[in-house]
Amino acid sequence: MKKRLLLLATAFLLTLGVSAQFQEGKGYLGASVTGFDLHYNGQDGFNLGVEAKAGYLAWDDVMLLATVSAEHNGSEAVADHIALGAGARYYITQNGLYLGANCKFLHANHSYNDVMPGAEVGYAFFINRSVTIEPAVYYDHSFKNSDYSTIGFKVGLGIYLFDD
Repeated sequence: MKKRLLLLATAFLLTLGVSAQFQEGKGYLGASVTGFDLHYNGQDGFNLGVEAKAGYLAWDDVMLLATVSAEHNGSEAVADHIALGAGARYYITQNGLYLGANCKFLHANHSYNDVMPGAEVGYAFFINRSVTIEPAVYYDHSFKNSDYSTIGFKVGLGIYLFDD
């Protein structure tokens, strides 16, 4: 048990020492890890999905993002969901804590369309200089049908593209 705690503390301290370099002009690619996107809403119940992201640090600590996602659930009442979106992240600290805001177009159940604003809080946990594991808690709001408003937890994998 002591070895595990020591290993965890060492990994945490190494992460704090890694320079995140959230500087203007850097690129970003991200995807959910093994399709892990757990959330709950009134329409779907329990749900699994995948998401891909591409981003660009337009200013220091500010990333602009484009996303595409697909979701599938076991509910007989609702079919698959597909969403396209855009958003931004603000990195609060250089060790990876961020706030995100986005808006996405959702197409679901073969006929349901919605524009949904959302927010997230996450952490970019650096494995090495450019690869991160990114857990986040998020909320997407539907003004059209409250059953589609979603709160969830996701774990992603990110790659920060540096030019040096």
